[in-house]
Amino acid sequence: MSKKVCILTSVHTTFDTRIFHKEAKSLVNVGYDVTLIAQYYKNEIVDGVKIIPLLRPKNRLERMTKTVWHVYRKAISANADIYHFHDPELVLVGIILKLYGKKVIYDVHEDYSEAIFYKNWLPLKTLRLVALLSDWFEKLAAHYFDGIVTVTRRIGQRFDRSIRSHVIVVQNFPIVNKIFDKEFMIPWNKRENIVAFVGTIDLIRGIKEMVEAMALIPRKKNIKLILAGNFESESLKKEIESMAGWNRCEYIGYVGLDDVAKILGRAKIGLVLTHPVINLINGQPVKLFEYMCSGIPVIASDFSSWREIIGKSRCGICVNPLDSEAIANAIVYLIDNPIEAEAMGKRGKSAVQERYNWEMEEKKLLEFYNAL
Repeated sequence: MSKKVCILTSVHTTFDTRIFHKEAKSLVNVGYDVTLIAQYYKNEIVDGVKIIPLLRPKNRLERMTKTVWHVYRKAISANADIYHFHDPELVLVGIILKLYGKKVIYDVHEDYSEAIFYKNWLPLKTLRLVALLSDWFEKLAAHYFDGIVTVTRRIGQRFDRSIRSHVIVVQNFPIVNKIFDKEFMIPWNKRENIVAFVGTIDLIRGIKEMVEAMALIPRKKNIKLILAGNFESESLKKEIESMAGWNRCEYIGYVGLDDVAKILGRAKIGLVLTHPVINLINGQPVKLFEYMCSGIPVIASDFSSWREIIGKSRCGICVNPLDSEAIANAIVYLIDNPIEAEAMGKRGKSAVQERYNWEMEEKKLLEFYNAL
C-alpha cells in the first residue's frame, strides 16, 4: 500500500506552482497517495492529487482562526502517514498532528520573522515584538517536526544546529519541460516588442517603477508591457491605472502555468524589479528562473545574490529597481540590440537546463521523503 501524504495550506492557491505542480505532482508520480487541503470550491482529483476544499475566508482574521481550525479537522479526517504544511499559521496544527504520532514536514517559503516588518496590517509598535515571538515559536516548534524544507540555504541556516540534519533546501526552480514546450515558443525574429512581468503585482515588486518606465520610453519604439498576476488590492490597481504609462500596458490578471509559458514564449524581456527590502534581497524569485527558462533576457534588481546568478549566466541587466529611467534605458537597450538580447536569452536557458531546474530539486525532495 502506498504511503498517504496530506499537504496543507490555508494561504496559497490550490494550484500554487510550488505546492501543486512541483511537490504534490512529483510525489504522485512516484506512487504516493497525495491529498491537498487548500482553498477551493469542490472535492476533485486533478492530475492524481485529491483536493479537499476549504471555503475562502472573508478576511485575514477569519483565515487565521476559522480556516486554520477547518484545516486541522480535515487533516485529522484524512488520516495520512505524512503531513506537509506550508504556512506559519499552521505550525500549531503541525504540533498537534505530531502528538497523534504522524510524520510532519514544515515547508518554509521565506524568513517570516523578517517579512513581518512589511505587513501593513500590523500596528507599527508591535512589529518588533511580533517578529521576535514568531521567530522564537517557529524555531521551537521545528524541533518537534520530522523535517524542514526551505527554498534557500540562508533560510535553512536560521534553524538550530541541533535540527540541521532534518533541514533540506529544495529551491523553487522552474519545471523545464513545462516552460520549454516548443509549441509555446515563437521564433525571436517574429516576436513583438513585449516586456513581461508575471507574479503578484504590488509596490514592493516594482509595479509603479515599471509603469513609470513605460511612460519614459519613446512611443515610436512600440513597446508593450504585459502584466500577468493579481493586484495586491483594488485601490492599488486604480492608482496604477491612473498613471501615464498605463496605456502602454496590457493587464491579463492571474494565469496558470501553461499561460505563463505562452506569455513568455512571445516576450522579449522579463522584469523582476523587487524593492530592496530585507526579506526579499536574499530570496530567489521563481519568475527570474522562469524568464531564463523561456529563453528571454532579464532586467532585474541589482542585489548581490541576483547579480551573481545573472552575471555568471550572462543573461540580463541589473538595475536600481527604484530608478524608472534606468529601467526604461535597459528595456530600450535590449529592444534595440536584438542579437545581443537573443544571445542573453539563450545563455539563461542553458543555465536553467544545467543548474536551475525543478528536475534536480525534485530528486532531493523524493530522497528526503524516502528517508522518512
